[in-house]
Amino acid sequence: MTATTTSSADAVKFAYWVPNVSGGLVISKIEQRTSWDIDYNRKLAQIAEQAGFEYALTQIRFTAGYGADNQHESVAFSHALLGATEKLNVIAAVLPGPWHPVVLAKQVATISHITKGRIAVNIVSGWFRGEFQAIGEPWLDHDERYRRSEEFIRAIRGVWSEDNFSFNGAHYRFENYTLKPKPLAPLPEVFQGGSSRAARDMAARVSDWYFTNGNTPDGIKAQIDDIRTKEAGTGHRAKIGVNAFAIVRETEEEARAVLNDILEKADPDAVKGFHHEVQNAGNASPEREGNWAKSTFEDLVQYNDGFKTNLIGTPRQVAERIVALKSIGVDLVLLGFLHFQEEVEYFGKHVVPLVRELEAAREREAVAA
Repeated sequence: MTATTTSSADAVKFAYWVPNVSGGLVISKIEQRTSWDIDYNRKLAQIAEQAGFEYALTQIRFTAGYGADNQHESVAFSHALLGATEKLNVIAAVLPGPWHPVVLAKQVATISHITKGRIAVNIVSGWFRGEFQAIGEPWLDHDERYRRSEEFIRAIRGVWSEDNFSFNGAHYRFENYTLKPKPLAPLPEVFQGGSSRAARDMAARVSDWYFTNGNTPDGIKAQIDDIRTKEAGTGHRAKIGVNAFAIVRETEEEARAVLNDILEKADPDAVKGFHHEVQNAGNASPEREGNWAKSTFEDLVQYNDGFKTNLIGTPRQVAERIVALKSIGVDLVLLGFLHFQEEVEYFGKHVVPLVRELEAAREREAVAA
């Protein structure tokens, strides 16, 4: 089978984590045929585009840690991947604090014109205190980081859409600023992540897309239902993206063996260090329910709880689980892989067509009903 496309506007979409930092997507000493360099990533982007992926998400890291000893800056790297592709949308992760909204708005507007509008942004509120300290940026408390992110989003949207735009917030203030040229229409999409009360509330107010860490279907549905309740009557509706680490093999036994190998070769000191850092961030929310607040050691071997989503098995099993996620309101699956180039290609050949077939079958059943 080869990758197929669908004309259905509500077909589940696929994104992949760009490995623009070293160490891959697992904190493990297992062999990973994945590279953080630009040549590998250009080829990967082209493979993903052909495999039916609509989005790629570049990561933002300023300092080494937990296996990510080398890091390429996200906006510049995104631009390079866009130059190597024709249809792929690339999402550049950005940290409020190091970036000013007007500077980011200007960067993205320019890239929008160069790439026919294929640039998007992911506003990362921040989880790595040591990173902020290393670059001399103040570390705000949990909910204040989200208040700053919401101001950031409102500011870039205003700059992109209005002339003589003024903003007067707690974190950003400017008057009568006009950006020209503005980005191509429609405006660049704005993504955000998080699982806390503050993250979900921000998504319900301002974000185009809400990314959540990997979770069970019940856990994901509870978050989606909460956001929909908050959005009720506002006219706003955030789309939902879910993180997952895919291990797709011909048999479930093969896939589970790969997972066990990753876990057995986990770097315990690095995982524990990451565990300490992210659980401090997750538990810092007033309700103590932010990202990673309840993650186990095994969950954290994959940075964003990707094993929890359970896209581990045969192509048929994984496709069925993806369509089940769609049925609870998931619009996009953000995927990590062990060996990116070959596994993205395999996913496009063996999983994406099955997902499209299952979607079409469900649509026919709904029409018949």
